[in-house]
Amino acid sequence: MKPSSAEIVEEFENWAVLRHFLPDGWEEQARVSGALKRARGVSTAEALLRTLLIHLANGCSLAETSVRARRAGICTMSSVALFKRLRAAEGWLRWLAQSVRGSNLNSVKELGRRLRAVDATTVSEPGSTGTDWRIHYSVNLSDLQCDFFELTDVKGGETLRRVPIKRHDILMGDRIYATPPGVAHVMDAQGDLIVRVNRQSLPLFDGTGNRLEILKVVRELKSGQVREWSAAVHHPKGHWLRGRLIAVRRSIAATRLQRKRLMRRASRRQYKLSKESLEAAKYFMVWTSLPDSFSGSTVLEFYRLRWQIELVFKRMKSIMGLGHLPKADPISCRAWLHGKVFVALLVERMIGAANSISPWGYQLDTASKSMEGI
Repeated sequence: MKPSSAEIVEEFENWAVLRHFLPDGWEEQARVSGALKRARGVSTAEALLRTLLIHLANGCSLAETSVRARRAGICTMSSVALFKRLRAAEGWLRWLAQSVRGSNLNSVKELGRRLRAVDATTVSEPGSTGTDWRIHYSVNLSDLQCDFFELTDVKGGETLRRVPIKRHDILMGDRIYATPPGVAHVMDAQGDLIVRVNRQSLPLFDGTGNRLEILKVVRELKSGQVREWSAAVHHPKGHWLRGRLIAVRRSIAATRLQRKRLMRRASRRQYKLSKESLEAAKYFMVWTSLPDSFSGSTVLEFYRLRWQIELVFKRMKSIMGLGHLPKADPISCRAWLHGKVFVALLVERMIGAANSISPWGYQLDTASKSMEGI
């Protein structure tokens, strides 16, 4: 079904506002990166980006995108030409996404430090039976903005060593990030971390250098009680990384729910749950390098905020349509993924700048300069 003229006008009438959120030098970068080597069918970087956004943000097919762009007077390209432009724009879209994510170092006010949640999400191509691409992501929890992302193929493992660390950063990750090399990477950069305890991949040791029997230690906990123990991690280079094991006993209902999750996973992956795993489901445990000035309850409350990154992935996959790749060519896949991440981050930036009492959706003091002459 062809779009009406009214739909096309509505679709592009806010382009002047959207331009305000694009990074400096974005037009020049289109030529530098090779996205706009020739002007055949599309004469400017603006026209090319507006056309790509129809495909990336609105989810239109290449054929429909071509029709919409032509009827709106933006450019004249066939769907085949547009596909080639998308492939060529991979570097430009990656640069846009990295630039839009910015380097906001705002911290959680109560901390005076940057509290960050790290995780990864997977994206598969049509007909795939496994993971094909993985997006590694970090969110600054003070403003819920992305401060790092990286796109890898299926072989790109989830590790804290991918993430750039600044002094005093506090990183939070799930069990998959609980490894001695990952812990060492953060602490060597003078950061701190909070990770879910993984009894296999993150062995903990007491003050005498003996392996800590975690389940034996936490058995004395009562429901709702928070306790902590000194627990060190062995640095790959041979020295000790001091920290704390913090644990709380789950309620009966929460324990039952956790065991159901474990059993579903075991059934799906066809392995048998051990008695230790079923017992460990009674407890929620984290390891942290934060000093004693952060109480165990405070550390656990920090970790609860990690759920925000899960919501980011849900928005990407449900609203932005990131969950399933409509491309089978590796180059176009990377271009499409970087484009989708760019759109998601652009939306986050626009939402962050919006004022709830501003009916026009942006702050006049920050937007006025870019709006001059419009």
